Amino acid sequence: MWGIIPAAGRGSRIQPLAFSKELLPVGSRKQGDAERPLAVSEHLIERMLLAGVDKLCIVISPGKSDILEYYGGRIGRAEICYVVQQSPAGLCDALFRALPFIAAAEMVCVGLPDTLWFPEDSLAQLGSEELNFLLFPVEQPQLFDAVELEPVNDSDRLDTNAPRRVRQIEVKAAAPRSHWVWGAFKLSGAVLRELHELWREPGRGDEYWGTLINAYLARGGRAWAAPIGQAYVDAGTLHGFRAANQLLEQMDEASAAGLASATDRGDGNGNGNGTLLARGIQARGAQVEFSVG
Repeated sequence: MWGIIPAAGRGSRIQPLAFSKELLPVGSRKQGDAERPLAVSEHLIERMLLAGVDKLCIVISPGKSDILEYYGGRIGRAEICYVVQQSPAGLCDALFRALPFIAAAEMVCVGLPDTLWFPEDSLAQLGSEELNFLLFPVEQPQLFDAVELEPVNDSDRLDTNAPRRVRQIEVKAAAPRSHWVWGAFKLSGAVLRELHELWREPGRGDEYWGTLINAYLARGGRAWAAPIGQAYVDAGTLHGFRAANQLLEQMDEASAAGLASATDRGDGNGNGNGTLLARGIQARGAQVEFSVG
């Protein structure tokens, strides 16, 4: 299985930095008697490996050779290749740079390398649908791409991890109908090719993944989404960077205390609390909902 990591962005929200924002230190790991910092993108890679990824394609810009130097050609069991996005042209363009490597029958995981989310195995829990989004509840979905799901009966409210059909993606809408946002997704190589063909049509060239998915759905394509996520941070701002480290500290404290988190999920269309209660972090440009006990 492939994992695509779009890491060509300029990181303008957290400049000035002397290195790529994907290498920001967020948390640490013990290696024997020593402790070393973890790059924020390592958290995404760990989650991809848990999902079964054994091949990684990291999309970089010409000035981001430090990412190549940091990761080299392998991490864990996964071989790594690199492709270059010559100029910033949006997420769609970045993802399609990996297309020549991916067979139609292969599955692909996609995540954003400056985010941190839990549970760690939530990407592994996504089903086998050909296009499946991993959702997280946030308090300010207007800062993200909210996912509106097809309506269900009252007896089938969003209280399980079962995938639901996607109605539309609300791309940074001022008043989204859903407080669930996508943080990662899985799709087949065949669907990735379909989306590429749609993107190449005259007048398209979408910058945002959500607008392309909406066009795909309007033409009869299908997508699913699963409310598996519990905590999500965009670490690509100074405030988000602080929130990510704080979230890791809280997770470590919860793990050490042997406490379990609990959630009131709502129905995925803006009804219900939809946040993990009791211990929340909220920072400008970052959303975290996390609770213990």
